[in-house]
Amino acid sequence: MIDVLIIGGGLAGLTNALLLSRAGLTVSLIEKKRYPFHRVCGEYISNEVVPFLKSIDAYPENQELPSINKFILSDTYGNTVNLRLPLGGFGVSRYFFDNYLFEKAQKAGCTIFQGLQVITVSMVDDCFESELSNGTTIKSKIVIGAHGKRSRIDKSLKRAFIEKRSPYIGVKYHVKTNFPAETVALYNFKKGYFGINSIENGRFNICYLSHRDNLSHTSDIQTMEREILGQNPHIKTILEQSEFLQEKPLVINEISFSAKKAVENHVLMAGDAAGMITPLCGNGMAMAIHSAKILSGLIIFHLGQKKFNRSDLENEYETYWNNIFKRRLQFGRMTQKFFGQRAASTFTVALAKNSKLIADFIIRQSHGAPF
Repeated sequence: MIDVLIIGGGLAGLTNALLLSRAGLTVSLIEKKRYPFHRVCGEYISNEVVPFLKSIDAYPENQELPSINKFILSDTYGNTVNLRLPLGGFGVSRYFFDNYLFEKAQKAGCTIFQGLQVITVSMVDDCFESELSNGTTIKSKIVIGAHGKRSRIDKSLKRAFIEKRSPYIGVKYHVKTNFPAETVALYNFKKGYFGINSIENGRFNICYLSHRDNLSHTSDIQTMEREILGQNPHIKTILEQSEFLQEKPLVINEISFSAKKAVENHVLMAGDAAGMITPLCGNGMAMAIHSAKILSGLIIFHLGQKKFNRSDLENEYETYWNNIFKRRLQFGRMTQKFFGQRAASTFTVALAKNSKLIADFIIRQSHGAPF
């Protein structure tokens, strides 16, 4: 019997693992891949996380990370508006940052199993029994679901969103290119949007979201990029003039922005497993870290009581999650319907150009407050 089992070793899972292990709890984390590895992600993180990361000695001071304080938004035709980011942020690859937190969590005493998956989770006599892909079972008082956008464990838990097909695919590259390092850009194209920002070591991350109709109308991803994404002149220039650092793009399917619950069958969800934010209304990386700060603090408090009350822990976490993230996620789902649409994207860019209030509102939706 351990205190906490964490499913998934992304930002939410690793931050929980680090904080819970430092608090003296027995913690195991299961990650299906092996560090370091790439993830489909925007790789821009707002400065709202910096005070917290520094307070727990989890900000990579020795790595030179690009500072980002400008934002470009375009419509599908390529018309742009340039905005400043008052809070700003920094670029960092998941390949580097996840591995950095992985090493921190290991040093803190967390037991991390790589190359394994959790197949089923069930509660027996008020404790969890989690079956792994190698046939072993781990018993724990608490299970944290930090398995990202979607996972086979979502099917095991019969979560509502997993039954609905999502029309979105995500594609990611690392490149070398001529683009301002202090800028993050979001360019609309037909039924999708394309992001680019600088990361460590002079490289750039390209990550875009596309409706699967775009791919079904072309023969492959490269053709789709040339014929559909390339209709936006800014995207066309970047794709044609960049040096691609990977042989193949990283691709994921069925990206869902549907509403999720923060607690499912007594499993406490964190990061994208609890709710995924759209790129315009991010910042997903910051939200993952913030959710881990909240959840780990509640777990440490409740397990420290003379009698552990699971219901109180679950109710408090759901309340915190909804108060901090629910409206942000709802707004993201609303705007998701308009982006990648010609008329809607043109209207939004024109509004942002002509109204400082609208522009400031857009920026506020993409950044939270420091915590």
